[in-house]
Amino acid sequence: MGASSSTDQVSREQQEVESLAASTGALPMLQKAFFKLSDPQTKAVPLKSLKECFCLTFANPISEASPVPECFPGLLSHLGSSIVDLFFRAGEGGVNWIEFLRGYIRCCGRMSVSISLNTLYRLYAATGVPTKVEFESDDADSKISGSFTPTDVLMLLWMCWTMLSDSRNLKSSEGKAKLDLPDINHLVLSAVISCTEIGDTLNVWDFSISGLEVQLPAGKLHMWALTTAPSLTNCFTQFVHVRLQKCGTSEEDELQPSSSSAGDISSTEAHDTHILTRGRAWAISLTLRNSLSEELLKVCFPKDGDGAYENLLYRTSLHGKGLNRFWSNIEGYHGPLLMLISASSRNDHEGGGTNVGRWVIGVLTLQGFENRDMFYGSSGYLYSLSPIFHVFSHSGKEKNFVYSHLHPTSRVYEPQPKPVGIGFGGTVGNERISVDEDFAKVTVRHHAVDKTYQPGSLIPNQGFLPSEALVLEVEVWGLGGEKPKEEQSAYKNREQLFTQQRRKVDLKTFANWDDSPEKVMMDMVSAPNRVQREAR
Repeated sequence: MGASSSTDQVSREQQEVESLAASTGALPMLQKAFFKLSDPQTKAVPLKSLKECFCLTFANPISEASPVPECFPGLLSHLGSSIVDLFFRAGEGGVNWIEFLRGYIRCCGRMSVSISLNTLYRLYAATGVPTKVEFESDDADSKISGSFTPTDVLMLLWMCWTMLSDSRNLKSSEGKAKLDLPDINHLVLSAVISCTEIGDTLNVWDFSISGLEVQLPAGKLHMWALTTAPSLTNCFTQFVHVRLQKCGTSEEDELQPSSSSAGDISSTEAHDTHILTRGRAWAISLTLRNSLSEELLKVCFPKDGDGAYENLLYRTSLHGKGLNRFWSNIEGYHGPLLMLISASSRNDHEGGGTNVGRWVIGVLTLQGFENRDMFYGSSGYLYSLSPIFHVFSHSGKEKNFVYSHLHPTSRVYEPQPKPVGIGFGGTVGNERISVDEDFAKVTVRHHAVDKTYQPGSLIPNQGFLPSEALVLEVEVWGLGGEKPKEEQSAYKNREQLFTQQRRKVDLKTFANWDDSPEKVMMDMVSAPNRVQREAR
């Protein structure tokens, strides 16, 4: 009786865990991975094999901006063993089937963003990096206390980038790849300003992360991550899922730990000459939880050379400045668009500085641009991208998302003509962001004029008065995938065909001089009073 009850209890437990794993859609993959990794005799996965499955080894990671802390390579080398020690509970022979599933659920199961972020903090602290973060208990939803330093935030974000980069390299079957760490100073600075009170004294144009001796309370950093980077946890879940998937589908010689060397970074440098650098594209993707995030990650991880540039629809240095040039490249694209504006204040050049005062803002629209004399759109986001990162989503009060108006084609008198240019938020003539017709000047107004997007400063030290700046570069990226590009291509082909048809001249019409319009006009001028019989 007792043995029967114990057997039934184990069976119900296994069924419950398998049901949770099946809800994630990963049960078949987990069965294959467990079969590959487990010992046939003990029917459990040895800890050593599981740690090797998640092992990361990179030599000399490359950083675009901030120096790589000395302890960061060690953090990566301990990452695999930390994942196993934290989330997979082993018995005498290793990790059995039930605990293997439970470990996966702890990492990739359905949970709130807040709990997922707690998982990241635990993983970061478990890698052996000195930190002042403390947890009340071992529960996934336990409260976190203590503080982070700016360097902690930098390494935590880079840890997530490394896991994401590794999972995408394995997806593309590249196996080994070098580790290029993007410039994410704007993200770290955003966390510092949001979690501390040094914003008024900090020189955002020239600062060093390692030189910031401030403490970021864990609770405030948690709130910053919830509002600014809710998709950060996907980096960890994708890493665990892809690694186990690779263990179940590939041969042993393909499961070697990822390694990296300095390598050639020419491709990285070439890509980051655009406004949409890898660091900015990743930061924007962290604010989104839909297919748009995947399109932005294609910019971060191009599969082949210039493949990432296929989504670039318009760039002033490439296609020319002005609303007409802009319109000829984006017209007919009916899909999400990301518009980036790099600008510099008019008085920035007086002191001879080249970087001081330059900033980048962005706008994400969920539909294409239309030539209208009023606001339109269904939703969107405003971004402050450099030198500080902030996101401003829809406030829910108004729907003045996009304004884009060209000169009317018909010459009709308008007593009160509508402004020509592009704007976002606010009202017509008083937009929160407005770009003039020549793409020479951009005006950023205080959030008090705008009820469409959430309040906040788009540029550093923004006052109540409108801030005008010189436009340095404008880029527009299409984020709708293949379908909008195909539709735009078909639209342009139709327009080109119509233009060619209108330009054609029917020579047969003008073969007879008596029937030509020129002869009629000359006859009228030479003898205007002559009576002519109308042809019937």
